[in-house]
Amino acid sequence: MPHKNILHNAILFTIDLTVLISLFYLSTFIRASLGGEDIPIFNTISLSNFIFIIFIILFFMQSEEIYHFRYDFWQETKKILKSLFFSYLMTLTLLALMKTNFEYSRLFLTIYFISAMLLLPFSKRSIKKILYSFDFFKNPILILGDPQEVEILKDEFKKNFYLGQSLSDREYNAVIIISKDIQKERLDKLIEKYLNQKIDLYIVPYLRDINFVHSNILEYYNIRTNAIHIENRLLIKRNIWIKRFFDTLLTLLVLPLFALIHLIVTLLIKLDSKGGVFFKQPRLGKDNQDFLCYKYRTMHEKSDELLKLHLAKNPDEIAYYDEYHKYKNDPRITKIGKILRSTSLDELPQIINILKGEMSWVGPRPYMLNEKKKLEKHLPFILKVKPGITGLWQVSGRNNLTFKERNELEVWYIKNWLLWDDFVILVKTIKVVLLKVGAK
Repeated sequence: MPHKNILHNAILFTIDLTVLISLFYLSTFIRASLGGEDIPIFNTISLSNFIFIIFIILFFMQSEEIYHFRYDFWQETKKILKSLFFSYLMTLTLLALMKTNFEYSRLFLTIYFISAMLLLPFSKRSIKKILYSFDFFKNPILILGDPQEVEILKDEFKKNFYLGQSLSDREYNAVIIISKDIQKERLDKLIEKYLNQKIDLYIVPYLRDINFVHSNILEYYNIRTNAIHIENRLLIKRNIWIKRFFDTLLTLLVLPLFALIHLIVTLLIKLDSKGGVFFKQPRLGKDNQDFLCYKYRTMHEKSDELLKLHLAKNPDEIAYYDEYHKYKNDPRITKIGKILRSTSLDELPQIINILKGEMSWVGPRPYMLNEKKKLEKHLPFILKVKPGITGLWQVSGRNNLTFKERNELEVWYIKNWLLWDDFVILVKTIKVVLLKVGAK
């Protein structure tokens, strides 16, 4: 169905062009509204003189194959931001080479590109939600392989509207083959079969704990063989320094807000129950070094006695704790404590741990000392990095995940770390906190 794909891509391209033109007028209005002695006079330019910059952006977006593949929202957003960044650099370079840079306001250009970075990804999200509400624009796809893995992928395509995929066993434009447990001979036959049909063919690799998107592929041409380079990304010194710089910068930015929230929370805790404001507990840290983890106090004093009485009346809570490492109804928690926990504000004092270099904004959860043995084979990975205030498991189901599933997510995060992933997790954490997804 090539005509459908051409129409689909043409619509998305046209909408992006319309948004970029609209942003030109919005940026012109914003720049013209700015005044002051320190700001140069703004000489407005016409759209005809600016249109070449818009086509530079569209060129870079096309080179990222945004109009060819149906990416996940976060992967496509990353490609959009990358396109806009390089377009901005090329624009400034071209204007300097053509000696026309004084005719174009640099502040106006900066406003335009920042506006595009903020609005273009979400305009695409809104448009795709409308576009893919029509079955005509969905891409019919066939999924083959291990039944359990097939169901996981089918479930994602059903829930994630942004991918614009529909499932079909008869008429389809693309095929995904999940290679897990498929013998080589059968896999070769399947690949040959669907390659001969001239449709899009995708192979899901057997190794699920490696993100191959960020790997380099080496070609040994003479023997027609490839080698995929993989590495434990959070053990590389360069990445450790990048992450530490990001943690410090973000902490300095939020400190004023933290100070205000801290004053309010301190007052509420004092009014609600007797005891101190902070709860400090030894936790497992990087390189197996214990540290005192800070939280706001969310429990009553003499809470152990309350828990013993509760467990005696509700023995099923013991089995629940063994699997999920928390209780369904914990009698020790105060009224304000419930609010702090449901909003995750109880973990805000861990900013102190970040400043002390003991924690990171994003990372594995800070495990209690008595959980060390339960980490089993994951222990060497998890204790190689700093624990985090938030992490992949918090935005992937939180209390709905077992202890083992959390560990597996955290090891995946460590192996495949990118600064972009930290940004995505922080944005998703805000959503989880505001909507209380998976929070108790």
